Amino acid sequence: MNDEAGTGAHADGRAAAADGMSLEAALARGPLVLDGGLSNQLEAAGHDLGDALWSARLLAERPDAVRDAHLTYYEAGADVAITASYQATFEGFARHGIDALSTAELLRLSVELAREAAALARVDRPLWVAASAGPYGAMLADGSEYRGRYGLSVADLERFHRPRLEVLSGAAPDVFALETVPDTDEAQALLRAVRGLGVPAWLSYSISGDRTRAGQPLEEAFALAADADEVIAVGVNCCDPRDADAAVPLAARVTGKPVVVYPNSGETWDPATRSWHGPARFTAGQVDGWRRSGARLIGGCCRVGPGAVAKVAEEVHATP
Repeated sequence: MNDEAGTGAHADGRAAAADGMSLEAALARGPLVLDGGLSNQLEAAGHDLGDALWSARLLAERPDAVRDAHLTYYEAGADVAITASYQATFEGFARHGIDALSTAELLRLSVELAREAAALARVDRPLWVAASAGPYGAMLADGSEYRGRYGLSVADLERFHRPRLEVLSGAAPDVFALETVPDTDEAQALLRAVRGLGVPAWLSYSISGDRTRAGQPLEEAFALAADADEVIAVGVNCCDPRDADAAVPLAARVTGKPVVVYPNSGETWDPATRSWHGPARFTAGQVDGWRRSGARLIGGCCRVGPGAVAKVAEEVHATP
């Protein structure tokens, strides 16, 4: 790890990293650019992500690689980097022999690495860090984050999510990314779990058509966050880019909040072979429509790389 990066001007917490401006305040001024898929950037750099911990494994084994991936996205045009904690959980790490104390250190490290990247980035604009909290199904590593309905109650799911959110909040991210949420039970659990932690959040569903992955109408799913004070943006991620076109205006209408949208490439994930198939459909040409429909956090998810994020940034910052 680069010691100088960890002790530089951006090491004081979220206010320093964003030059004193909160993410919520920045969204009121205009849209911001999210990064792209962390896993594909790490794989492009030659790292094997074939096990159940996915990119979270590199927090322990190659933290410098995680930091460098964030740096690449910042310099490509991203204003917000999403941490490598999506699949980082106490339960998941325990299965790999990592104890609770070490897991907490790795969760905090995920935020610190994005902060280091922000300090190193050769850009002249505020940068923010979003602490990722993926769904319960991500920990199972069997594709169930694209199905939901785990047989757990809302209370069970809240108990799962709260401990790692508490640890992540202590690392002072600018926002929680409650992402790839497949159903409304998990959304309710996450909304409960972030209460009182002092960190704003965005809530982002993984969808199929006009429904959550578990089959609930999106209008009902978005409505859960409408009155949640902690939630500063609502939307979708890791979905087909074509499904985002209708989801963005719906989220804006139902919640009255800024919308977050970062679909995947449009390819389909096969959990059996742990590989992607089919044509890529992500294009920056959709960005203007999303922005006009209320999107304020715009980027890409799996299989969307720095080149695509650079094009998104061009579209986001183009004169309306």
